[in-house]
Amino acid sequence: MADKPIPKDKLAASVEHSKLAAEIRRHDEAYYLNDAPEITDSDYDTLRQRLNALEVAFPDLAGEDSPSQTVGAPPKAGRFGKITHARPMLSLANAFGEEDMADFVERVQRFLNLGDNEPVELLAEPKIDGLSASIRYEKGQLVYGATRGDGQVGEDITANLRTLPDIPEALSGDFVPDVFEIRGEVYMRQDDFFALNEQQEADGKPPFANPRNAAAGSLRQLDATVTAARPLRLFAYAWGKTSELPFETQKDVLEQFKRWGFSTNPLTEAAATLDDALALFDRIGEARSSLDYDIDGVVFKVNRLDWQDRLGMVSRSPRWAIAHKFPAEQAQTILQDIDIQVGRTGTLTPVAKLQPVNVGGVMVSNATLHNEDEILRKDVRVGDTVIVQRAGDVIPQVVSVVEDDHFKSERSVAWAFPHVCPSCGSPAERKEGEAARRCTSGLVCPAQRVERLRHFVSRNAMDIEGLGEKQIAAFWESGRIESPADIFTLEARDGESLSKLSEEEGWGATSVANLYAAINTRRQIGLERVLFALGIRHIGQENAKLLARHYASVSVFLSAMRDAQDEASDARQELENIDGIGTKVAAALVDFFAAPVNQAVVHALLEELDVQDYVVETTDSEIAGKVLAFTGSLEQTTRSEAKAQAEALGAKVTGSVSKKTDILVAGPGAGSKLTKAKELGVQVIDESEWISIVSKVSR
Repeated sequence: MADKPIPKDKLAASVEHSKLAAEIRRHDEAYYLNDAPEITDSDYDTLRQRLNALEVAFPDLAGEDSPSQTVGAPPKAGRFGKITHARPMLSLANAFGEEDMADFVERVQRFLNLGDNEPVELLAEPKIDGLSASIRYEKGQLVYGATRGDGQVGEDITANLRTLPDIPEALSGDFVPDVFEIRGEVYMRQDDFFALNEQQEADGKPPFANPRNAAAGSLRQLDATVTAARPLRLFAYAWGKTSELPFETQKDVLEQFKRWGFSTNPLTEAAATLDDALALFDRIGEARSSLDYDIDGVVFKVNRLDWQDRLGMVSRSPRWAIAHKFPAEQAQTILQDIDIQVGRTGTLTPVAKLQPVNVGGVMVSNATLHNEDEILRKDVRVGDTVIVQRAGDVIPQVVSVVEDDHFKSERSVAWAFPHVCPSCGSPAERKEGEAARRCTSGLVCPAQRVERLRHFVSRNAMDIEGLGEKQIAAFWESGRIESPADIFTLEARDGESLSKLSEEEGWGATSVANLYAAINTRRQIGLERVLFALGIRHIGQENAKLLARHYASVSVFLSAMRDAQDEASDARQELENIDGIGTKVAAALVDFFAAPVNQAVVHALLEELDVQDYVVETTDSEIAGKVLAFTGSLEQTTRSEAKAQAEALGAKVTGSVSKKTDILVAGPGAGSKLTKAKELGVQVIDESEWISIVSKVSR
């Protein structure tokens, strides 16, 4: 991707930019919200670099909604309260080599109008692979703590943070400001991680994938006593809102953190010159394997605080800091076979079966080959010696084939990607413009049904305690559960055609009773959770929430899906106009609900559930219940913030103007939406009028 030329045509660049933005947002949600990254850090960085390159060539693409202007992902609904950060929790620009570091220092010198020979002292800190948190103190007392979230709004995890021994309840000493927000990284040491996984397996629970996932999952427990039992720690490294900051350097502030009782990373060290900084990077990298916690790079910050203030921020990151990432860890091994896994949406994913090899301290026997095109591009064949890369502690990937002396003469025939589903034998088709090949049989396919059931009961979907992936697989094999509705009839059917569950190995009267109780607590559930749990392609948590908010009730939603099967209908246009949905997602929704087998599954499920309407908190706002759209540039706020404000005031936001639109907020540069609004007689207001509406409620 990095070598791919930038399109000269703006339309082509815009199309690629839109696809990249959607992919990055999906990976942000997987990483920041679900604690389950799907790609390596290096692959993610490549996507970001390509997006930035497109925006350099076509600056108009860098709108407020671009991932280049945002950090993380919006916090989840329904689990924790939300906290708006007094100062945004920003991300960092990345450096991947000495040249990038040199460019960073030169940019700082130019911005500050320093001479080329005037050194810029940098403070080096290991980049901890954990979960960022912000802890606010007022008058020295801990008031609340929050996750990063999307950088603007995070999750309220105060009770859980209070359980960490590295976080004092109160600040004491000579300097106790009225307000001070400490920011740090919550992590889990490797020895604690291995011990936790041993306990998980002993309790019959699935192990965590890596220390970061374990830390993030532990910190997001609804029951703080669970968090308290987990060995979490925190390194403090930065600050947010402060009432005063009487220090001259970054290092001075870290020393104050230690006086307050916080832990700071012992490898933190100042570098007087660029050469010193690069030497520090090498030393920390060499020590990486001996550390008892995971790091994936070194963060360098301009040490002088007055220079930090002058440098300020740009888009989603500060100008005065950069993260120098470590290269991905690699090893050589033999590719013994290629298997095909079928996902819940029917995607056929090739997985390399490897001769086990140690990569960065982890024994690896499986690695992703991504898709059909990647296998062809790399010309990977069974029996090849391959380079395996593990970056970001997610599933490893096959990077390339090793061409040794016997490479050409001893290779096997080229591997052919199957055109039928290995699970059900149905045709596997690949649509134009897509990289994935998919099974066409839908829920008839056993593999898809099992994966959809696993998704259905997952934490962010129905979240049924005691019914995880392992139990779903066992119940499927025994014939106890074949569809979502079967979960809710399991108790009534217990003992009818199979032995009673309490008589099965691994189960007893108490565990079965607990399982049925957990299932019954999920009979009453919100519409947004049901929509996400169904596992419809392109319907993640955010899109499920958008749909639930727009249609409010399950009956209205299903009626709209039936009507939207007619592409020329008002229902189809309304669906496509929901801000954040669009034609691609709308088509996936309509296709899903048009399939008779899916209709039967949904109907049977709804017979067992009491699906709660999505309720928008009522306000006294004049726009509550109205349909809004935005166009043009907003100068006093961001488009994302304005949309969030509108929804908070009870309005619905759409991506285009139609006869159902009540108000169009038009900023400078408004185009076709403004023209259409005038044609339809839609009320048009400017940004100052919009700010006035918001201010009335906030007062």
